[in-house]
Amino acid sequence: MRSTLKYWPLSAFYGTYYLVLGAFSPYFGPFLTSRGFSAFDLSLVMSAWYAARVFAPPGWSLVIRRSSDPIRWLRLGAAATLVAFSAYWWTHNLFWMLAIMLVFASAYNSILPQFEALALSKLGKDRADYGRIRVWGSIGFVIANLSFGSLLSLLGYGSLILAMLPCFLLLLIATWLNEYPKVAPHLQDIASITSENIPGKAKSGLISFFAAAILMQAAHGAFYVFYSVHLDKNGYDARWIGGLWATGVLAEIAMFLWLPKILSRLGAHKLMTWCFAAGCVRWILTAELPQYPWVMMAAQLTHALTFAAFHGACMHRIADYYPAGRATHGQALLFGLSSGVGGVAGAWLAGALWMLGSGSASFLGAAVVSALGFWLMWREREVAAVP
Repeated sequence: MRSTLKYWPLSAFYGTYYLVLGAFSPYFGPFLTSRGFSAFDLSLVMSAWYAARVFAPPGWSLVIRRSSDPIRWLRLGAAATLVAFSAYWWTHNLFWMLAIMLVFASAYNSILPQFEALALSKLGKDRADYGRIRVWGSIGFVIANLSFGSLLSLLGYGSLILAMLPCFLLLLIATWLNEYPKVAPHLQDIASITSENIPGKAKSGLISFFAAAILMQAAHGAFYVFYSVHLDKNGYDARWIGGLWATGVLAEIAMFLWLPKILSRLGAHKLMTWCFAAGCVRWILTAELPQYPWVMMAAQLTHALTFAAFHGACMHRIADYYPAGRATHGQALLFGLSSGVGGVAGAWLAGALWMLGSGSASFLGAAVVSALGFWLMWREREVAAVP
């Protein structure tokens, strides 16, 4: 097994990037509720987070392609996340919350695709080592889950903004540890779904694939927006909430390590199908039995399937449709449709259902979306193969 120590600057960026996300994802919702924002306000603010994933990365890539010094844009983006996030400390107004979110989310969500291109370019022939470098992101996420859970139990959710600022500073430092190779990677424009280079039968499967990716992200809307609030309302403190988030990420890490063997046995399409089945179980348990910590831990273990296995299968599948020189086209399109369109749809659906029936309704809605995804993948099993 080759050592990846020489790529430690890449690992440092992934670790700090997901350190930020590991503190933001579980605790930003409770932070907003601690300031008196409603469930509708929360879904609105978080939908802006996902909407930024649709328009910001493509625009960012156009700027980078025309730059003689692309690394400065990575550093500028990291600095912008620090400044924008700090502005949350001074506002209690919904309009300004939305405005800040659009700036923060645009910068934060744009620098990751840029760095992914940088990392793959640096790895070159060692691209098989990507997983062992990227895993530091998951480790950073778990560290944030657990440490911020303990910290916020003592200080309260209102202290989240100030507590996270050192994480953003570490992210900025990590960008200065990295440089582009001599030939900067090209971040290409998003290609059309109906590319003429894709045969008709495969094109039908491609559309279904993107629809499935959108549905899986939409099913996670209740989780990313309301899971911590749902747990808080059922008597869990911040340490328990952080621990449950960390349980999911630990399961994710284990799945990433085993994923090559699982993919070789099941194939990407069949694995995605059963990931949706696992999602149905996960969201029903979360909706109906939140009062039982052991049930919540068991439900979180299925994150290995609904996130890690599904993500890995998507990466495998998108490489079939967009190989070699068209790979960045496919990655950008997948990111914009799944995380962007699916994220916005999921946040709005979860918010609407929360107002109708609180957490139970939101997570049951997620189970219905997962069932729809399972049906879609099962129906399309005959056209899954790409010529």
